[in-house]
Amino acid sequence: MDPLHDWRITAEPRYQPQGDEVALFEAAWAARLPVMLKGPTGCGKSRFVEHMAWKLGRPLVTVACNEDMTAADLVGRFLLEPDGTRWQDGPLTLAARHGGICYLDEVVEARQDTVVVIHALTDHRRQLPLDKKGELLRAHPDFQLVISYNPGYQSLVKDLKPSTRQRFCAFDFDYPAAAQEAAVLVAETGVAAPLAAQLIEVAHAARRLKGHGLAEGISTRLLVNAGTLIQRGVAPAAAARMAMVQPITDDADIRESLEHAIDALLA
Repeated sequence: MDPLHDWRITAEPRYQPQGDEVALFEAAWAARLPVMLKGPTGCGKSRFVEHMAWKLGRPLVTVACNEDMTAADLVGRFLLEPDGTRWQDGPLTLAARHGGICYLDEVVEARQDTVVVIHALTDHRRQLPLDKKGELLRAHPDFQLVISYNPGYQSLVKDLKPSTRQRFCAFDFDYPAAAQEAAVLVAETGVAAPLAAQLIEVAHAARRLKGHGLAEGISTRLLVNAGTLIQRGVAPAAAARMAMVQPITDDADIRESLEHAIDALLA
């Protein structure tokens, strides 16, 4: 049985290119260079990785990083069983052993002592020391590591060390241009193009407030949620409030400002 069977993407994930990122990723893949994706929440980083894994025909092992994640969660551990112990590969080891793409989503959320386990995999060695098992795993020729994070959440506490950064090629992602984003919204949800354009105007009003009361603006993901609700029969203004405004802020003044935009465009 294929150990990565459950991680294979069988249907093409819809992705709208913003530039030459597809060709550039293919070049990095051909050289087996690790890749870093940087951009705001909900701008399409994860969808891009899914699309590229499908396009390249490789399984995609995704890890949602968090501050409680240990190196053992990535690499693996011994499990106690009635007849003794059994080693279980972690997601990083699984991908490295069998030739998948390992995607560490929001990698800066992980502890630094966890992140350093990727170092030997991301330079010329392409090795993963499994100290507890006494094994030095040489990465499969088709293994590639991809990481992502949101620079807007960076701080002195949560950031990548230069020794980690300089092991990666990098892409900067942002929300698509209005016409591209409208095309995505129409394709994903089926809403009419004029309504998609109005929803995006509301999103742009929120994005202009980033750094002025909002940590992040309204993402493409939230736009898709609003469009999905509208297609379920929810009134556009109510869908925009529910899916686009209420999730991003509890500040009454900012909500009022965005609801004025909704009333002007969607009421």
